[in-house]
Amino acid sequence: MSKHKETPTTLPMMAEGAARSLLLLLCCLLSMLGGSLAWKARHFHWEVGYVFWKPDCQEKVMIGINGQFPGPTIRAKAGDIIVVELKNSLPTEGVVIHWHGIRQMGTPWADGTASLSQCPIKPDEVFVYRFKVDKPGTYFYHGHYGMQRAAGLYGSLVVEVADGEKEPFHYDGELNLLLSDWYHQDIYTQMVGLSSVPFRWIGEPQTLLINGKGQYNCSLAAHVVAEQSACEITSSSQCAPVTFRVLPKKTYRLRIASTTSLASLNLAIANHKMVVVEADGNYVQPFAVDDVDVYSGESYSVLIQTDQDPSSNYWISVGVRGRQPKTQPALAILNYYPNAAEKLPTSVPPVTPVWNDYTHSKSFTYKILALQGTPRPPSSSHRLMSLLNTQNKLNGYTKWSINNVSLVLPPTPYLGSIKHRLANAFVTVKPPESFPVDYNVMKPPVNPNTTQSSGVYMLEFNSTVDVILQNANALSENISEIHPWHLHGHDFWVLGYGEGRFTKNDVKSFNLKNPPLRNTVVIFPYGWTAIRFVADNPGAWAFHCHIEPHLHMGMGVIFAEGVELVGRIPKEAMTCGLTGKKFMNPYP
Repeated sequence: MSKHKETPTTLPMMAEGAARSLLLLLCCLLSMLGGSLAWKARHFHWEVGYVFWKPDCQEKVMIGINGQFPGPTIRAKAGDIIVVELKNSLPTEGVVIHWHGIRQMGTPWADGTASLSQCPIKPDEVFVYRFKVDKPGTYFYHGHYGMQRAAGLYGSLVVEVADGEKEPFHYDGELNLLLSDWYHQDIYTQMVGLSSVPFRWIGEPQTLLINGKGQYNCSLAAHVVAEQSACEITSSSQCAPVTFRVLPKKTYRLRIASTTSLASLNLAIANHKMVVVEADGNYVQPFAVDDVDVYSGESYSVLIQTDQDPSSNYWISVGVRGRQPKTQPALAILNYYPNAAEKLPTSVPPVTPVWNDYTHSKSFTYKILALQGTPRPPSSSHRLMSLLNTQNKLNGYTKWSINNVSLVLPPTPYLGSIKHRLANAFVTVKPPESFPVDYNVMKPPVNPNTTQSSGVYMLEFNSTVDVILQNANALSENISEIHPWHLHGHDFWVLGYGEGRFTKNDVKSFNLKNPPLRNTVVIFPYGWTAIRFVADNPGAWAFHCHIEPHLHMGMGVIFAEGVELVGRIPKEAMTCGLTGKKFMNPYP
């Protein structure tokens, strides 16, 4: 009888044991094939709020995360799931976080763009970001609502290779440099000035920061900067110089990312060459340089050899490029162990190249080519857009425009309104894909007036799209600025750069052999940049200048593709601004 009782229990147990063995065997096989199941879910609880801070020895109110600035560094491995439970403790304004460079495949509502992928998170409310980091690289995150990035809402995001994978280069240690600029004027005053008649430009930043630290109106190297006093700081202060400790005779990877509001930067290390190996999360053909240009939104990895005199420390210097510098360079210390961290280098800090030496900048940029094995672009495209960047006027206000349209964002996020076919959610007039053939990019616009729109470029899903970013003269004579453009939701191939106005003959010069994959690219003054990408990520995505005041003044466009394929969108990501909206097809 006992045998009869045991039989029904024993057989399922045996089946369960066999199933477990089979599952274990499958896991082992998958692990041997590349660690496909080796991912982790990494959970973070963040609270965004105001903090008193001294990033450059001058106390100001900033936006911090969990009471700190910069925000916490996220480290993960390729394939991991990041889960950030974000509480907004700003008392009077919304907030979002954009995960810069993360493509958000399958999770477009987690892109963290107000009015595009989600509603701003209201005060005292919580929003959970959940997304996969699908490839290794150097990234960062930042606020994407108003100009909150310029108020300090940013931090580093580093994705290492998955277990069992290897980088295509060797290094013994790793250093992380998050570069930014800092204004003493608060962002609300800045935004009012940018949106006023007469126009009030924000001017140049007061300070450059390395990992959130800089020194205002003083110099760490006062013995070589005669007009400035020495900084009176202690190692425990919030504005103490950043020190990077290294061992002699080693190879170090420096992860460099720029989240500046305005400044284009140049980084150099005294007596040390750098070998560039990564750009925006993609491997590049290694090349050696004395200094690196880093535009807002870009990230790089460089390798250095600690092969200098081990009895000395060495300056890391960051200066302004592309604008006449009115901000002193940021300095940090490469500290050779066992030297004291506070031991100041005796050598002169590296000097930034002349701010308008664009030949130097272009020489660096043109050397960035894809590492062998990087996917090549399709040989042709289905669609070509020419986007002209111009500065214009709208009812007396100064704006930036694309093909004479200045972007204004709607109250209801594009992702939800397109997915659910909301009527009147945004302007349904298709934005222009080209500009007049007789437009002279070398002169101020003949007609400086512009229009405003929330229109969207609807892309056919899985189509290949070419975009020509065309720079031009601003409103004043002989002024054309650098613009770093960032695409959300995709990497793109940089096919080429050129001088003056783009022509059809320039297509012949496109690099289809080894163009670099990037998510941010620069347009040089009076020039053009050509990119190609595949519209294979269902969602609504921003493509915009990463200079904070330029985006605030309308310098961007919206791409949408395959939105009907997007899964269930969290209701809290799309329910703002729905009053009076009806469901219908916005583009009949």
